[in-house]
Amino acid sequence: MNIKQKTVLAGTSLLAAIALSACGQSDASEALSTESLTIGVTGGPHQQIAEKVKELAAEDGLELDIKVFNDYNTPNTALAEGSLDVNSYQTLSFLELQKADKDYKIDDVFKTVAFPMGLYSEKLTDIKDLKEGDKVAVPNDPANELRALRLYETAGLITLKEGLTDKATKRDIAENPLNLEFIELEASQLPTQLPEVALAAINTNFAMGAGLSINEDALFHEDTVDNPYPNYVVVRTDNKDDEVVATLKSYYHSDEVRTFIEETFDGSIVPAF
Repeated sequence: MNIKQKTVLAGTSLLAAIALSACGQSDASEALSTESLTIGVTGGPHQQIAEKVKELAAEDGLELDIKVFNDYNTPNTALAEGSLDVNSYQTLSFLELQKADKDYKIDDVFKTVAFPMGLYSEKLTDIKDLKEGDKVAVPNDPANELRALRLYETAGLITLKEGLTDKATKRDIAENPLNLEFIELEASQLPTQLPEVALAAINTNFAMGAGLSINEDALFHEDTVDNPYPNYVVVRTDNKDDEVVATLKSYYHSDEVRTFIEETFDGSIVPAF
């Protein structure tokens, strides 16, 4: 092969590579189908709500394939990598931490429900019964520990430092009049560890799994109206303005889904729309 032939071949290969690259970019930003979507949810309430949404969507010819996950990390990985079109399970603070830590190109598109966090106890009937040095528990993950500490603060038990970020921990407590001993535990383990502490801040999904009701069993809880920690539906950034996203929102925010949430979860989970 002479130099001229090699040059032509190299140029042809380069053009092919550019064409393939352009094709890949086009595929990556392709609009989501208006006929079918794969949605990832965590098991439990988010799955139940998605099943109700699926019923409504099916009436209009939109098929939802629901994939259920048992952890909080995989659904975002699956969405970012393209094996999901949508996911529904997380708060904005959790999403922002995941994006910062893993450089995911994903974004929230609309609110769904809120899971008000509560303070629970097997030893007390009133938080005023807490004694000096009692052990109290909080979730140990960054997205939920500050949330739990703020709940203790709202209950009048501690004061936090100013200007905290979502990565704040018990070391950011400024005032602790009762010298409470804060124990950081895996969020899912808090219900089983409840007998070992005087009080624990438990996420509603884990509380419900242990048979606890925020209205009947929590000694104190976050607001159920305009809760500051709503959950969101999330898509890849390239798909935020897709037609089917607006369609999906119309189902999630429908009167039928609102009624289903209110009747099914009896106030432990509330509409955030």
